[in-house]
Amino acid sequence: MVQEPKFLSAEQFLLTTLVVRIAVIALLAIVLVRYHRVRAILITEHRGWSERLVFAFVLGVPLAAGVASRLLLQYNAGDLTLEGAFLAGLMVGPYAGALVGLLVAAPAVAAGEWIALPFAVGCGFAGGGLRELCPKEAIWSFTPFVFTTLPRRAWRVLRNFQVDWQVVLVLAPVVLELIRLGLGRRFVHRLFYFEPHTAWMGLLVMLATVLAVATPIKIWNTARVEHRLQEQEKLLMAARIEALSSQINPHFLFNTLASISSLIRSQPDTARMLIAKLSNLLRQLLKSRDHFVTLREEIESIDQYLDIEVVRFGPSLRVEKQISADTLDVIVPSMILQPIVENSIKHGVGPKVGGGRITIRSRRENGHAVIEVVDDGVGMSEEELRDAMHGGIGLSNVDERLRVIYGANYCLKLESVPGGGSSVRIEIPELAAPARTSG
Repeated sequence: MVQEPKFLSAEQFLLTTLVVRIAVIALLAIVLVRYHRVRAILITEHRGWSERLVFAFVLGVPLAAGVASRLLLQYNAGDLTLEGAFLAGLMVGPYAGALVGLLVAAPAVAAGEWIALPFAVGCGFAGGGLRELCPKEAIWSFTPFVFTTLPRRAWRVLRNFQVDWQVVLVLAPVVLELIRLGLGRRFVHRLFYFEPHTAWMGLLVMLATVLAVATPIKIWNTARVEHRLQEQEKLLMAARIEALSSQINPHFLFNTLASISSLIRSQPDTARMLIAKLSNLLRQLLKSRDHFVTLREEIESIDQYLDIEVVRFGPSLRVEKQISADTLDVIVPSMILQPIVENSIKHGVGPKVGGGRITIRSRRENGHAVIEVVDDGVGMSEEELRDAMHGGIGLSNVDERLRVIYGANYCLKLESVPGGGSSVRIEIPELAAPARTSG
């Protein structure tokens, strides 16, 4: 037997249309928030006229296309006149809401629905007026799930005689929907509206209108919260970098002063010369508050530090530099090499009879700047390696700074063989190298 095709009843068709409308405006909200300009407008509460116009057009033009699809294709789910105009006014202001209402109503007016223009503009002003009265955080906290607490909120309003803005935000689109229903019945074919055939369907129409307003706000608020978290993470990282940089300077100063103090009685002239060199180095460090410098500048700072150590150790300390020219402009964290060179002197060359050599190398390799500090000193045992990495400030500070700035995959790599010297290697991603910033 040939079965007759089944069609949706009027109630089923209306219910399907209402669900699709919510999905359409949710999709539009997701698409818009992906654009940097729109996201920036939504995040800030202080917007200029240019930003309001941009928001009005990027929201109003797609909504106007939805109204045109209703008129041309009989696709009723595309008409979001009330919700779009009210939402624009609520989020950006009354004039932006009115402009969105004007854009959305234009196709309807062209088709003879002349009541659509004053109604849409009025919805925009209604949303904007509510924005002027309502606390901004109350708007952002408006969610589709407010219905679950609506009875308790209504009782709180009656008991405390205080305005509950969440209730107001729910009632506003409901009242506008009732006004549209009344105008649509009064002026037939002059305003599009959804005609519920039962009281139950009427409640669903009201619910769908509220959800169509609350859903984009929920989506945009999620993006707003994510942006705030990202900003807080940036501030936290900057604070950690500042703390680590502040930690390494006193460490360096203490160790250098300890070296000078050992020469005051035995070699006072040398001690005075070292103090002069140290003062020049400290003056340079205090003058610059940059957390990031070029490798060229870092090498220059290391040269001044090595001048102090070479005077202290004499000809027993030899320093060789093999710096590739194409790495000199690579951005590196400031004072990143001094703790490494100090470790080579303290645990490698210093204890070695007859002194030794420290070699500083740099090169580019697979999109990274590779920096190595190698010595031919006495080397370190496994226990000394652990103490060097975790027991002191110097190398552990360098390791943590690399992880904080570049991520957990970037760290200081220390290798040493007792009697065979030590090697320290760091890699800095060129593409991910941070721009030069000041504290």
